[in-house]
Amino acid sequence: MEKTEIDPQSSRFSGRDWRRILPGFVVSAICVLVIVLSVDFTQVIDALRLADYRLVALGIGVTLLWLLARALLWRTLLKKGASLSTFFLTINEGYLLNNVLPFRLGEIGRTYLLSRKSGLDFWRILSSILIERSLDLAFAVGLLLLTLPFVVGASWARQAALGAGALIVIVFVVMYLLGSNQEWAIGLFKRIGARWPWTTRLTGSVLPEFISGLGVLQDKGIFFSAIGLMLLNWGLGVTQYYIIMRAFFSDAKLLWSSFALGVAALGIAAPSTPGAVGVLELAILGALKIFNLNPSVSLAYAVVLHIEQYLVTAVIGAYALSRDGETLVGLYQRVRSLRKGAIKTP
Repeated sequence: MEKTEIDPQSSRFSGRDWRRILPGFVVSAICVLVIVLSVDFTQVIDALRLADYRLVALGIGVTLLWLLARALLWRTLLKKGASLSTFFLTINEGYLLNNVLPFRLGEIGRTYLLSRKSGLDFWRILSSILIERSLDLAFAVGLLLLTLPFVVGASWARQAALGAGALIVIVFVVMYLLGSNQEWAIGLFKRIGARWPWTTRLTGSVLPEFISGLGVLQDKGIFFSAIGLMLLNWGLGVTQYYIIMRAFFSDAKLLWSSFALGVAALGIAAPSTPGAVGVLELAILGALKIFNLNPSVSLAYAVVLHIEQYLVTAVIGAYALSRDGETLVGLYQRVRSLRKGAIKTP
């Protein structure tokens, strides 16, 4: 590995850092308080005791497939610039960072790690993650709106479902067109920035790099492979939620798990502590409350689901960090420095 220069001051918490962290802790604390007031913990313990952990184990297997599909998607967006095992291990390192460190540094962390291991350009990797997250957002909104008609049964919900399908198609088309017309899009961004400088300050160098990264989608093979892998990834996500739900609700339906995943995916976008503690649980609790399910059993399900996701990514991520000769504290300092511009990217 190349020697990295780190500014020690950049890894220390400032007053501004605390101000950025505090809202997330407040949101998580409020979520936990709402949960505590909504459930009977005796029933939660009973649900945990009576759960079918064979199905939870099967859910762990699906989680591994989900991570593999995620790694395949990321590798596709980067034109197979490294081995599948490298992408798989690095993506788990990123999830581990997101689960234990503030500021959601996992995306920058896995960008940094992959650039060091593969020699791929730092900004090219980061742009691929931005593309991945944009597709995720479209699928999360789409899944929520597509399941909504079956949840509420209202006529307007059917229109919302049609709108969700249209939204996903529009996102794909816009990303493809931007990737095919990068010079025009970047030029437009610069002209907007010249007229309204605050837009440039708001997006920094991220938006131009994102647009440049979209160039990979000009390759129709990569474009359709990415869409197919994203569909597979979300299908595995729904399956994981469903299988573990069956451990607590023997009559669980795919609609329940699909709706819960859509709500949870959007819910964890809210500010929170690392790992979305409390936020994920409350999102799932609220989603399943619509189906008149016991909130105490729903909480037990949400907690097991959350812990399962934590443990799988933590074990693989910790192994990967050890293999790379990194420590969590050392990587945190590097990524914090990088985030503040103290590391010169290769």
